[in-house]
Amino acid sequence: MTSINKDDYMEDGQGRLVPLDLVKPIDKTRDGLVRDLVKKAQVLQNGMADFKKTALTEIKSFVDLSAMEWDVVIGGKKGNIILYTFDGRYKAQVQIAENLVFDEQLQIAKKMIDECLTKWTRKSSSEIKVLINDAFQVDKAGRINAKRILSLRRLDIKDKLWCKAMDAISASLQVVNSKEYFRLYKRAGQNKWRPISLDMAAL
Repeated sequence: MTSINKDDYMEDGQGRLVPLDLVKPIDKTRDGLVRDLVKKAQVLQNGMADFKKTALTEIKSFVDLSAMEWDVVIGGKKGNIILYTFDGRYKAQVQIAENLVFDEQLQIAKKMIDECLTKWTRKSSSEIKVLINDAFQVDKAGRINAKRILSLRRLDIKDKLWCKAMDAISASLQVVNSKEYFRLYKRAGQNKWRPISLDMAAL
């Protein structure tokens, strides 16, 4: 059985091998153009990933160097950091975004909160009920908004059962992972900063 030389064919969108002499020149040119652009974009993407890795490493090293002047050792993952140039025209910023989730204790907290609402029926306003119920709403993916849940802890409510529910919310909170974001900015006026975009769509 004769083996097929794939160099003599082009694969179409349905996975079929089409002989080169049956492919229009314009289709070949279009295919080559897109593949060339993708190849160049992948090289650029890898370069940007290397730049981010290098930038984060250098910033962390600088923070350690700065801490040494005070005889302090900073262990573990660093927090949010902003570094400015001497003239204040540029800044480098590292932000840590944490992915927060709640365990089963959140449902226990919700039950206690519901008991509070039942107890307060005559006293509480409809606004606070809407606020609390809205905090426990899920998005289309079935996820609870951690910020809305945690905002309940800022309500100045002294009820013992409510305070117990807030403790349960705190106990249920877990950080499953975190992501570092690195951004550079150029000053664009008083208290205004323009990001130095590395997003191709924003250029």
